[in-house]
Amino acid sequence: MITIVYCHPYDKSFNHAILQSVTDQLTADGREYDVINLYGEGFNPVMESSALALYSRGETDDEMVLRYQKALTDTDHLIYIFPIWWGMMPAMLKGFIDKVFLKGTVYDTTPEGALMPCLSIDRTTLITTSEEDSEIIAPFIKGYFTPLVLNTVGMNNVQWFNCDRVKSGSEVRRKEFMDEVLKYLAR
Repeated sequence: MITIVYCHPYDKSFNHAILQSVTDQLTADGREYDVINLYGEGFNPVMESSALALYSRGETDDEMVLRYQKALTDTDHLIYIFPIWWGMMPAMLKGFIDKVFLKGTVYDTTPEGALMPCLSIDRTTLITTSEEDSEIIAPFIKGYFTPLVLNTVGMNNVQWFNCDRVKSGSEVRRKEFMDEVLKYLAR
């Protein structure tokens, strides 16, 4: 099963075009997938005090969080599609991580307090867009997000694709990027 976590509010964005192309390709290939559309589904990324009290016990009363956790535990290939804003992910995606990555479901700890993954996702694909050059945001993706968040919870074999200069670049560049992503996902 493939799960796509999509995080962009505007349905005429290049991110939305990426989502559409990816889902069209998966459908054409007869592959089963689920889309978590954080903005489209009205996910509330805010960690409120009542949720935080449950969080410390590895619990939630948010039905969306429970559905998202089930999707993560059932997936073999996780695809994130999101823009890079101010050098990092949108707040909506950070809120998803804060609320969905619960102890006992997504991660656990050793008696000494070290984090251990509960997930076993074979393939994780990050598809991002940015106006900045990829080299500028690589420390966030490769130095922080991948090793300290994704790998820690069992999201493995991370492959990152970034379409930089997304607004100021050419249509040819965006098409080449899309072709590269679709070729990778066809494997």
